Amino acid sequence: MLLELKREAYEANLALPREGLINLTFGNASAIDRAKGVFAIKPSGVAYEDLTPEDMVLVDLEGEIVEGKLRPSSDTPTHRRLFIAFESIGGVVHTHSSHATAFAQAGRAIPIFGTTHADYFYGDIPVTRKMTADEIGGGAYEWETGNVIVEAFGDKDPADFPAVLVNRHAPFTWGPTVAKAVEVAVAVECIAHMALMSLQLAPQLPTIESELLNKHFKRKHGPGAYYGQTGNC
Repeated sequence: MLLELKREAYEANLALPREGLINLTFGNASAIDRAKGVFAIKPSGVAYEDLTPEDMVLVDLEGEIVEGKLRPSSDTPTHRRLFIAFESIGGVVHTHSSHATAFAQAGRAIPIFGTTHADYFYGDIPVTRKMTADEIGGGAYEWETGNVIVEAFGDKDPADFPAVLVNRHAPFTWGPTVAKAVEVAVAVECIAHMALMSLQLAPQLPTIESELLNKHFKRKHGPGAYYGQTGNC
């Protein structure tokens, strides 16, 4: 089972450069086995073309390395924090995709202008507050990054908003599987690009009408979903 977990994480990590979501080694993906309390994540700084499934590092929810010869991603504590806080998620992806990262660097949520966005999110893609100097320099920067993400969600359902922009940093996405988290990362970059173009065309563009948001989000998500084939939302 843990070998399959490593393979899931490996395939997700390879998808990031293939989908144009990262440059160099700016990104990572992880997959969790909830029953065992262990997740697999990319090793730190290893080029994607050099990765193998065996390179994936297994880490438990206490932050201890369970298996692996390489150091796990430096973002491992952020992934761990999200797995602890959002118990329904099965995978986390972090990228520095250009358009989404532009919004993050500007400290701006991605406003919901149209139905492409509404197919994945039940509103704006949120942005965290800026991290404090103590959070950045206090020795637990990546864990504190997870904390500001969790704080930004408050009573939001992470299934309704499966992504966040970390202020001055970049996006994190998640899903019931790591493959779904990759799909959401692709959607976030697409949505961010379209939002930027929409704002160029109409700087005062209002966000989507609530009726259209509800129709597009709820036809794909929740008990009344009817998009796709039987058993497939």
